[in-house]
Amino acid sequence: MAEKKTTKKYFEAVGRRKTSSARVRLFEATKNAISVNDKESAVYFPTRELQTVIHKPLEDSKSETRFEVTVKVSGGGSHSQAEAVAHGISRALVVYNGELRDNLKKSGHLKRDPRSKERRKFGLKKARKAPQWSKR
Repeated sequence: MAEKKTTKKYFEAVGRRKTSSARVRLFEATKNAISVNDKESAVYFPTRELQTVIHKPLEDSKSETRFEVTVKVSGGGSHSQAEAVAHGISRALVVYNGELRDNLKKSGHLKRDPRSKERRKFGLKKARKAPQWSKR
């Protein structure tokens, strides 16, 4: 006899920054745990700065204790990943409750940071660095 799996309802969104992409799911729960790539958030993002970056959208929407958050993040560096997670959490909060949009938008959490690395151009050493010029 096949066993029936029970799935919890969740709110999903994708957050991005530079080359990082984070798939975020918010589960309504009593505990406020954030797990990133099947690790606790404090283990995955060890510095206090990165932890405050990912917790900021929940604090600004006053819903720190309302959700259990699971995140799958890939690409980029640790700071870029943390900002992608924060972007994804804020977008998932808007899916959960549209009234939170104004508050999160004023805080700047809903805007995707468009800055990324500039491509290298032909004839240059880097994106803008030219080889040393010599007269002869």
